[in-house]
Amino acid sequence: MANTKAWLQAARLRTLPLSVSGILVGCFYAFSQGFSNYAILGFALLTTLGLQVLSNFANDYGDGVKGTDNENRIGPQRAIQSGAITVQEMKKGIIITSVLTLIAAIVLIYISFGSENFVYSVFFFVLGLAAIAAAIKYTIGNSAYGYKGLGDLFVFIFFGLVSVIGCYFLFAQKVDSLVVLPAITVGLLSVAVLNLNNMRDQVSDALSGKNTIVVKMGAKNAKIYHYAVIILALGLMLTFAVLSNFKPVQYLFLIAYVPFILHIKTVAKNTVPRDLDPELKKVALGTFFLSVLLCIVLQF
Repeated sequence: MANTKAWLQAARLRTLPLSVSGILVGCFYAFSQGFSNYAILGFALLTTLGLQVLSNFANDYGDGVKGTDNENRIGPQRAIQSGAITVQEMKKGIIITSVLTLIAAIVLIYISFGSENFVYSVFFFVLGLAAIAAAIKYTIGNSAYGYKGLGDLFVFIFFGLVSVIGCYFLFAQKVDSLVVLPAITVGLLSVAVLNLNNMRDQVSDALSGKNTIVVKMGAKNAKIYHYAVIILALGLMLTFAVLSNFKPVQYLFLIAYVPFILHIKTVAKNTVPRDLDPELKKVALGTFFLSVLLCIVLQF
């Protein structure tokens, strides 16, 4: 097996804060309503981190095998592309990560529903399998949805709706109408991160037959799409605060809007796709920062 450093690089640790943003929002919204079970929070985080690492491994494998990760790619060199991890080793890594993630999901489901709510348990088990399948099928196989411009949709569903609403349901065993708003927000901001990645890689993706939304709509329209996604996300979060009757001090979360405003200005001025690479980290961490601030003010 490859060395530890290679596997850590393949896991893409910088993507992990974004993946837990929805979990934190869903859990702390439940906490604000009087629900409290830190075991659910812990295993929800473990499951989500497992899914994110699995997705990163699968992405490395899929793009590596298809030749999408080549000398034309602008971003950091991937594990299979560089030869640090072989195709067979990555395949084993995907299988092991899938099994560990599924185990964490099963424990999470049992802690949440016990043996009394069989229907809920089955539903979330199927949802867990769907999440694992989605993580793997993003770039792997002939029907990889990431190559058909469907990556944005799946990111929105799993990073936003499933992450936030699903996590809240694990506590409350019901759906609160207001929790849908931060769920959409986190989902849209996650889409913004993917869109940035695709804007950066537009030329190499087009050459490799990876028909992302950016490849389909072109760079100019991709920017407009990017602005719309972020502005809508921030608007919905503000709407959530108003409808939740936030106290003045709870609007502290608006501080997190500043990096996004600056980011939009940077994208507007950008003419070189390569220069968008640092913005991925900024938007991912900005989403995490916004989520953490929201979790804090929800407890006021």
